[in-house]
Amino acid sequence: MTKNQSKKDVFYSETFEQEIPEIDNKTLQSSITRLEEENNALAKTLNRLEEESSVLRAMFNNVNDELSNLKKPSLLVADIVNVIDEKNAIIKLPNGNRFYCHMSKEAENVNSGDSVLVDQKSLNILKKIDLGENFEVEKFVIIEKPQESWKEIGGLRREIQEVKEVIELPLKKPHLFEKVGIKPPKGVLLYGPPGTGKTLLAKAVAHSTNATFIEVVGSELVQKFIGEGAKLVKDIFALARRKAPTIVFIDEIDALAAVRMENGTSGEREVNRTFMQLLSELDGFKHLGDVKIIGATNRIDILDKAIIRPGRLDRLIEVGLPDEEGRFEIMKVHTKSMNLQKIDVKELVKNMDGFSGAEIQATCTEAGYFAIRENREYVTQDDFVLATEKVRFDDEDDDGAKLFG
Repeated sequence: MTKNQSKKDVFYSETFEQEIPEIDNKTLQSSITRLEEENNALAKTLNRLEEESSVLRAMFNNVNDELSNLKKPSLLVADIVNVIDEKNAIIKLPNGNRFYCHMSKEAENVNSGDSVLVDQKSLNILKKIDLGENFEVEKFVIIEKPQESWKEIGGLRREIQEVKEVIELPLKKPHLFEKVGIKPPKGVLLYGPPGTGKTLLAKAVAHSTNATFIEVVGSELVQKFIGEGAKLVKDIFALARRKAPTIVFIDEIDALAAVRMENGTSGEREVNRTFMQLLSELDGFKHLGDVKIIGATNRIDILDKAIIRPGRLDRLIEVGLPDEEGRFEIMKVHTKSMNLQKIDVKELVKNMDGFSGAEIQATCTEAGYFAIRENREYVTQDDFVLATEKVRFDDEDDDGAKLFG
């Protein structure tokens, strides 16, 4: 024992020298490797548990958010009838009832005719809804363009040319009308028997232009409560002006624009109010600008003359039944993707006198069914003959049923 070593140090030194056995390098390296493997396994387990914890935390947050949303009270959509002052206004609920309500601070720049959100219990006005958030109007906007193009329309050369002149040309080349010094027509009315391609022409216009396309069926504008239909028409045209250039297609316009009767029911009077709002939008103080109107009907005989006078639906385009040449072109359109064998199209269209475009398409479909029933992968002349007879027979049955309907 040296001078600097204490008895305690000497004791521990001697003890460790006696108790700790000597370990060779191979055993030590094996122990280190085993510990590293255990450490890696624990690290992987830790990472897995952290990932599971993250997933569970995200699920918890989603459920918590959903629970919070479920606890929030639903709000009513109402319309502002009159703004009394900065804090109060008169609203109208969808059922027609009117209330004098208080406006919150978040409801800023509220004017008559605006749509607002109100509390169910107190009916306090909480928030103004922008026109773009008005689902009643936005649902009519066609986001995806139709796939039908001008090339896919057969037998309507004259009709296509007129529609292009009235609708497509003013939107694509407005400078031509400025140079000549004339105003282009505001819209067209497509009329003719069912199935002749009126709606197809409107789809082709939407496909060929970059304009916003709004599709409305006339019956959709007829609402239950007084004034709702007129407001819907007003909102649709306001949206059309905001998203201009716009094409507004009103299918089955005769449901709205029929001849007005002096003595009618309350429902007929509401239809008349909606119709008068449509007339006002077509030829009122607000300029339509780059908004074009396409109306379609198969009952032009019952339309009110006010809708088809110059200045509203200026151009009347009759879409009639195709002649033999037109039927031939329509047949080529509908049979181009069919597997045909020994087909004389000219002979077939001679037996389709009086067929509309929709009936010719139905004939092609039925011919395909006759081939499928025979377990064939191609369509023959006989299939088309049988299909023509079937479609004609079905049409005659429909005509006979009308006599007793």
